[in-house]
Formats: sequence, C-alpha cells, structure tokens
Amino acid sequence: MSEVLTVAIGVGLAVSLLFTELFGLAAGGMVVPGYVALYLDQPLSVLLTLCVSVITYGVVHFLSTFVIIYGRRRTVSMILIGYIVRILFDFIPFGSVGTINRLAGEESSLAVIGFIIPGLIAIWIDRQGLVETLTALLAASVAIRLILIMIYGVDLDLVQL
Repeated sequence: MSEVLTVAIGVGLAVSLLFTELFGLAAGGMVVPGYVALYLDQPLSVLLTLCVSVITYGVVHFLSTFVIIYGRRRTVSMILIGYIVRILFDFIPFGSVGTINRLAGEESSLAVIGFIIPGLIAIWIDRQGLVETLTALLAASVAIRLILIMIYGVDLDLVQL
C-alpha cells in the first residue's frame, strides 16, 4: 500500500504543478491532491475533510480580528487549528449515527483525511478563495485517480490506507 501512496504523491506533485502553471490555481497544496485522490472512493471522508478545512479557515479568520496573524504565524495557525479540529472530529461517534452509517456503508470508515491536510487546504482557501481552491483540488484529485487507475488497474484497494 505504501507503493500506491508514494506513486499518488509523486503524480500529485506533477499534476499540482501542471494546474498551477496552466490555470494559476493551487490545488490545496502540493501533496494534498494525491492524498485526496486515494480517498475518492470514500466521498463522505473527502467531504468531512473539506468541512474541517472550512472550519479551520473560519476559526483562524475569526482569531485574526483579535490577534495579529500574518505570514508564518498564519500558516502555522492554519495547520495547528486544522490539527486540533481534526482531533475533535475523532470524538464524534459517526458510526453510531444511523443515516451517516448507511451513507458511508458498513465497511467504510468515515474519518478526516490526515492530520495536516485540512490545514493545508485552509491555507489555500485563505490565499485564493474557497471556490477556486475546492474546484482545483477536486479536479486535480480526479485526474490523479484516473492516472492511478491507468497504472494499477481498476481494482485499486485503497480502503485500508
């Protein structure tokens, strides 16, 4: 499985660079689209990750009205708040909620992707806007997923990352 992750990150770097050069849009960071591409078969986890990213952006934006947060401080704040919000989401018992459990499927694990991924996405939401970041991220992730399918075949068993 680590081979698929390594290839996904490598392909993600290339696709992210391509998106930046062609469209002038960052796809949520350089490594983020590769990770999201691995979870496209779990759309609720991707959606949950995007929600945590938006919450992270909102919290840091709110804090910046009281505290001076620019440059490196803002970057670290986004990653740290994203990390904390992600940890807090681990305490929400998604498995016990009937509707979410049915939507996620019995064998699917509903969780936020990674620990720093939401913060990295929030950084780019702050820099270039919500719609631009999310559309570039999702388009790049789909392109990466298609490339991974071409390399490994349709039977990508990515559920147990």
